[in-house]
Amino acid sequence: MNENQVLATVNGKEITKQDVYIFLNQLDPQTAAQFSTPEGINKIANELINHELLYLDAIEKDFEQEEYFKMELERLKENLLKQYAINKLFADIVVSEDEITKFYNENKEYFVTPEAVRASHILVEDEEKANEILEEMNNGLSFEEAASKYSNCPSKANGGDLGEFTRGKMVPEFEETAFSMEEGKVSKPVKTQFGYHIIKLVYKKESGISPLEAVKTQINQQIIMMKQQEKYLDKTEKLKEKYQVETYF
Repeated sequence: MNENQVLATVNGKEITKQDVYIFLNQLDPQTAAQFSTPEGINKIANELINHELLYLDAIEKDFEQEEYFKMELERLKENLLKQYAINKLFADIVVSEDEITKFYNENKEYFVTPEAVRASHILVEDEEKANEILEEMNNGLSFEEAASKYSNCPSKANGGDLGEFTRGKMVPEFEETAFSMEEGKVSKPVKTQFGYHIIKLVYKKESGISPLEAVKTQINQQIIMMKQQEKYLDKTEKLKEKYQVETYF
């Protein structure tokens, strides 16, 4: 894909595919995805043509000499310069491997993963039906086939699979059974407000601490934020000694 491909010219100025991609990157991902087709690219290119035409018209009419424009331009310049100064302040912040390891070892309580299970279920209206299904399974019908055939839950499309979940995500009766089962076992009918469930425990994860490698990126970002905050406050406190500040709140 040639990003330098010229899609149009307006008064001699080229509009390229790269210009389109820059415009797309300024949109939220969901909106940008709607314009990722060839037709969408053409729509954006036409929009950029319109923008360029309006710009040329504004130049011809001397909009940039209007006082309100000058005020807006100064405001934008001021905000841009503030952000640029902040970016310069943070530019040399780095985090070492030793800092990451130290933070991890001193804050392991923040990296505890809760106990979790992955379970499948078959949901029916009455206990008698649940027991009939269990009898069929004892005679060779697989759990997944039974779920697809009999379950009233949308999870039947996935063989009854509910995915992985932690405590507090399911109704108490269901949760109590699921977390007390052995892996690979199938429960007797469990009554809840939704009906009767036959539960199969796929696997169980005990509570533990995430390994360092799994949370390294998270820790790196946390330390960067802490360093940025410290550097920001230190810099602004020093500047208060240099420039006059008066507060009225």
